[in-house]
Amino acid sequence: MRRIIDNDILTLIIRLLVGSIFIYASYYKIIEPVSFAKSIWYYHLVPGSLINLVALILPWLELICGLALIFGIQYRGAVLWMNVMTIIFMIALTTAVVRGISIDCGCFKAAQATESSAMDALIRDVGLLILTLQLLFSRSKKWMIQKIAT
Repeated sequence: MRRIIDNDILTLIIRLLVGSIFIYASYYKIIEPVSFAKSIWYYHLVPGSLINLVALILPWLELICGLALIFGIQYRGAVLWMNVMTIIFMIALTTAVVRGISIDCGCFKAAQATESSAMDALIRDVGLLILTLQLLFSRSKKWMIQKIAT
């Protein structure tokens, strides 16, 4: 099992995939922060006074972590933040599903109509968490600008 987790090619592919997902997810949130703030508000989890702050900071955190993951700069910190964000996204989606709130997750295009449900986004986030956990436990150091300590 350790050979699979530490596989350099697999780790690189997952780094590129997960990093690209986080960069793509950040794009519309950065250029449309008002729409993203509305998406956050629909969850009814963040106090109103913090919604704008979260809407401004979270997309940049996603972008920075995605770039850091792809290039291998501050790799462990980026992976840790991605795991934390993914778990928070999963908690938010789970509470929306449990409370019966029918919303677009706001994951990739803020406050837009979509065919996917919060449950679909939750399933997608479980897959994303599995990938980010592989990155967290992998000891691969290949193709990184900044080598990590083991």
